[in-house]
Amino acid sequence: MSKTDYVWRPSQEIVQSANLTSFMKTCGVRDYAELNQWADDAPAAFWGQVIEWADFRFSRPYSRLLDLSDGMPWPKWCADGQTNLTINCLDKWRGTATESKTALVWEGEDGAREDLTYRDLDHETGRMADALRRLGLRPGDVIGLYIPNVPEAVIAFLAVARMGGIVLPLFSGFGAEAIATRLNDAEARAVLTVDGAPRRGRPVAMKPILDEALQQVPSVDHVIVADRIGVDIAWTSGRDHHWAELLVDTNPGAPTEEMEADAPFMLIYTSGTTGKPKGVVHSHCGFPVKNALDLGLCMDLKPEDRILWMSDMGWLVGPMLITGTLTLGATMVLAEGAPDWPEPDRMWRLVADHQVSFLGIAPTVVRALMVHGPDLPGRHDLSSLRIFASTGEPWNPDSWMWLFEHVGHQRVPILNFSGGTEMIGIVTGTVLHPLKPCGFAGSVPGCGADVVGEDGQPTGPGEVGELVMRTPCIGLTRGLWRDPDRYIESYWSRIPDVWVHGDFASRDEDGVWYIHGRSDDTMKIAGKRTGPAEVESLLLATGRIMEAAAIGVPDPIKGSAILCAVVPMDPTEDADELSQALAEAVIAGLGAPFRPREIVFVEDLPKTRNMKIMRRVVRAIWQGQEPGDLSSLVNPDAVAGLRARLK
Repeated sequence: MSKTDYVWRPSQEIVQSANLTSFMKTCGVRDYAELNQWADDAPAAFWGQVIEWADFRFSRPYSRLLDLSDGMPWPKWCADGQTNLTINCLDKWRGTATESKTALVWEGEDGAREDLTYRDLDHETGRMADALRRLGLRPGDVIGLYIPNVPEAVIAFLAVARMGGIVLPLFSGFGAEAIATRLNDAEARAVLTVDGAPRRGRPVAMKPILDEALQQVPSVDHVIVADRIGVDIAWTSGRDHHWAELLVDTNPGAPTEEMEADAPFMLIYTSGTTGKPKGVVHSHCGFPVKNALDLGLCMDLKPEDRILWMSDMGWLVGPMLITGTLTLGATMVLAEGAPDWPEPDRMWRLVADHQVSFLGIAPTVVRALMVHGPDLPGRHDLSSLRIFASTGEPWNPDSWMWLFEHVGHQRVPILNFSGGTEMIGIVTGTVLHPLKPCGFAGSVPGCGADVVGEDGQPTGPGEVGELVMRTPCIGLTRGLWRDPDRYIESYWSRIPDVWVHGDFASRDEDGVWYIHGRSDDTMKIAGKRTGPAEVESLLLATGRIMEAAAIGVPDPIKGSAILCAVVPMDPTEDADELSQALAEAVIAGLGAPFRPREIVFVEDLPKTRNMKIMRRVVRAIWQGQEPGDLSSLVNPDAVAGLRARLK
């Protein structure tokens, strides 16, 4: 099957029942292209319609939906309005039929199960919000969540929002250094965690890692610990609190804090090419409304759907899953652990057992499951599936077609979805558009997405360029945490009033979009983004190397893997022992998924005249490509040394 051929077309029944179809009719537009044009031309009117469609509620109405008086990078949304994320995830369902509906279905790695209705989740959220207030935590306080995929993660997320705090999600596989960096930058006051979690059948303690991190974080006053696996852990009296004991006699009807609509509710970190991780700020009105558009309209999530999207709560998909599901009144299926353990067909069994209709899945996961053969999905009844949603990194045609044919049986559309931590989706698939392998239908309405060349002008069919946004969407980050200059420099400085995202993209002659990976040095490892600086700082902290360059290189399973080129402090050291020590330093700081695939020892690294390491040169040489213009190098001889070691 050629990549240029359409392999799936929507039936008339699908088109007629799609959320987008009724929404476009309400908006008075004829098709998706006209919807995009209207959204670009009249963004306030467009987002007002999305707010109405999603039944998004305010405790005090806004006076003006969009104010661009401070310029394109700094829009103000829902001015003078008040709301809270949880008003729209939980409070609005009180007294309705949805209140008794299942909101959360959980299955642990060990097979343990728990269901929570919307009422149950509302009550547990209220109890924890009350407990946080009793500890002296107040609106605007940053509260970290270092929790795996257990029901407490959802409760904690919602409780922090309800009491007006700012949620700081942390990847449950992070090492102490990565945790400390984020908590310190945020000046977090509390962290909710668990004693530990099972990982492929092995109990892994998490609180000791947090304890190590907190030795460097003086701002944290409270740690709340849920019991998951019953391991013995150290305890700091006065700071540490047992989750269950803390909730005794708390109020399940604790009031929801009325926040300014555009006030921060979440601070989530994404790494850039240089420097410390970037703190992305999302608001009470922006994140849930954008989620309603992306999941509910573009990808057709309906109240009757059960959605499974296996991702750690520390990455954007976790908050997307919670917020999108509950805002739209659907049911989330939360699975702890891996999609291929304890059995290689666990993902497909989860779909069958829990009647999943909407399955979010990354190309990385599909490539890993493919190795078990095409027969495993066929052992399970997957007839409940109606939508695949995909994000994480670019597809390759073989894995896309494997999912489409062997799991979806050419019946279930794969809706590609790409964007970032900073704004959720920029480009998407829809159930109204025919599908080509690996392709996207086009821009998410309200984003003004485009593909441009180096001159900032739109590219032609088949030409690869930079993915940009010409219109700030309601879900766009409200800047970077306490760093406005870095925000402008990172995204808005290359083309006036245009967001440059950092992905390469193209469009074919039929208008189908494709994403070709990062155009900067940011690495995505198994769908998890990190920057070279974080890896390199851990390597340098060993005191055994002088310089380091970390790059992402193609990997058949993860999509990308880490390659480290380093200059050892002592060239006579045993290479195997040093390589092992450096790899362990990265794992200790960032977690096992970030283990370098290869560590190469060199005498020098190519640097510019201002001593910036040229990672693109390292990457090009590793891939056997020409490194391009080297005129800015202060040490061009380093290129020959790299070629000798990386050939």
